Amino acid sequence: MNLLNEINSPADLRNLHRAKLPQLAAEIRSLIVDVVSHSGGHLASSLGAVELAIAVHYVFNTPKDRVIWDVGHQAYAHKILTGRRNAFSTLRQHGGLSGFTRRSESPYDSFSTGHSGTSISAGLGMACANFLKKEDAKVVAIIGDGSLTAGLAYEGLNQAGGILKRDLIVILNDNEMSISRNVGALSSFLSRTFSAKKLQEMRRELGFFFKKLPRIGEDIYQLAKRTEESFKSFVTPGMLFEAFNFEYFGPINGHKIDHLIDILNNIKYIREPVLLHVTTTKGKGYAPAEKNPVYFHGCGCFDVGTGTCVDRKPQTPTYTEVFGQSLVELAKKDERVVAVTAAMPEGTGLSKFAQLYPDRFFDVGIAEQHAVTFAAGLAAEGFRPIVAIYSTFLQRAYDQILHDVCLERLPVILALDRGGLVGEDGATHHGLFDYSYLRCLPNMVVMAPRDENELRRMMLTALQHDGPIAFRYPRGTAVGCSPLPAVTPIPIGSAKVLKEGDDVVLMAVGASVMEALAARALLADQGIQATVVDCRFIKPLDVSLAVELARRTPRVLTIEENVRQGGFGSAVLEALNDAGLHSVAVERIGLPDAFVEHGPQTLLRNKYGLNAAAIARATLRFLQQNNHAPTADHSFRTPKASVCP
Repeated sequence: MNLLNEINSPADLRNLHRAKLPQLAAEIRSLIVDVVSHSGGHLASSLGAVELAIAVHYVFNTPKDRVIWDVGHQAYAHKILTGRRNAFSTLRQHGGLSGFTRRSESPYDSFSTGHSGTSISAGLGMACANFLKKEDAKVVAIIGDGSLTAGLAYEGLNQAGGILKRDLIVILNDNEMSISRNVGALSSFLSRTFSAKKLQEMRRELGFFFKKLPRIGEDIYQLAKRTEESFKSFVTPGMLFEAFNFEYFGPINGHKIDHLIDILNNIKYIREPVLLHVTTTKGKGYAPAEKNPVYFHGCGCFDVGTGTCVDRKPQTPTYTEVFGQSLVELAKKDERVVAVTAAMPEGTGLSKFAQLYPDRFFDVGIAEQHAVTFAAGLAAEGFRPIVAIYSTFLQRAYDQILHDVCLERLPVILALDRGGLVGEDGATHHGLFDYSYLRCLPNMVVMAPRDENELRRMMLTALQHDGPIAFRYPRGTAVGCSPLPAVTPIPIGSAKVLKEGDDVVLMAVGASVMEALAARALLADQGIQATVVDCRFIKPLDVSLAVELARRTPRVLTIEENVRQGGFGSAVLEALNDAGLHSVAVERIGLPDAFVEHGPQTLLRNKYGLNAAAIARATLRFLQQNNHAPTADHSFRTPKASVCP
């Protein structure tokens, strides 16, 4: 009998006999592996949290009781158990289930996630809301050990265990810490013993009794507390959390469902902050993922039988690979070059740099704010730190960029990977705001390459610039240009005209330049000749060239893979306005004032008008509106990728 087919909600789960839960866990794992092998996704973490998801929904009355899954990487079993089993095959597909928890997707998703370290703060807010509304509901925040490197997590712990002391359960899903078998067994025993409801009440009553004793009561209470903590410190790693005034239990084996259910049933009666420490295995139940949890943390499609990637690796390198190799070459020539990452050495292409220059490589954990200020300290002492962070994650360090880097014009280099549309991870991971949030900062230079050769040149440009500078590049394979015989820097603020034409000017930046070139070819078939400009710099803009071209051809389209508000197109409008060119017709092509959903990059570029065919159609409409083009065929097809100009 397939148990999973009978589970359409946590209420169905709670009707199952506990003896059947291990079979259910195995069926959930099988479904997760099968779906992710076709859709890609965060496999290893979700496989490790299957029993935890089952136990939490078995014990707590969800959705009345709130469960928050930090980041959402662990939440696939949670989705399956909460009425989304039949839709699980649509995971990360356009129009299908999100790869993370979303409030708009299900009432069981208590909080929308995607960036790490938010669960404790959000959970505490919900616990305080319950208190104010006088509602009797539990709040459970499930956070991975990696997310505990985020300072936000400790800010939440600090307030939760401080003066508030609200009814909050934090579950630490630890899938990295190594704990010996003997210690683990003893800790499990202590967790079961200390978590028993009657014993918790007895400890609390004894504390009240000691405190009421005249003159010596407080001293006796503190001595008893220190004695208990001193004993527990030999066998548990919980002193840190008890310092935050959390009742700490664990570590326990997170794959023993019976044990998990027992301890959750006990601690749910405690009316103050509690932290339960569970240990799990990333990739549990699927041998390839257990053997290589780093690869299967976020993977593409793979063959279930072998665990190997089914997509043939393209011969063209990715932008990330080009960045990583180029950084190694720069570091070989310049000992000032150091690299900083926020828990993403593989994802940002820094693995080889870390191997070759371990003393000049710094992984600060999921701590983007610290990464930027740490780099500022290095820069203040004469080094050239390159901070490699995904565009979406750099948003977390905005204050540090402004005050710690830009204010004193420190030469910190920001390498923004995954700029623009990133695909199936969706709204929380698209890098659509960096042009806008960086170009408004004094002293900041912002660049974006059209191809891998321009990326190499921009890296050298950044290294030679004496001040804050950022370059942003997309996810995925590069254009496929032959490497330059010699890499030379680009003069700051200089654009380049790639093609000449008298009918319209296409001013593009970053990956959109190649789409503009392809759109020009489509327009030429309609008898329209376009000038294509690779602007290269969002800030400072090449104002003199923009003004010259606009005066000659007062019909300008700007193209960017960024939100239109405050982005590259806005910079062009401001420049033309400041130059007094008020009669120039300008249209901005970019992303709308909205969060973009998940889906393949090619699909999203087509949907939001950012591929060559859409740019050509928009240009024709623009020219017709400005009485400069005959009625023409708008049924363009997206051409093959342009070669390097």
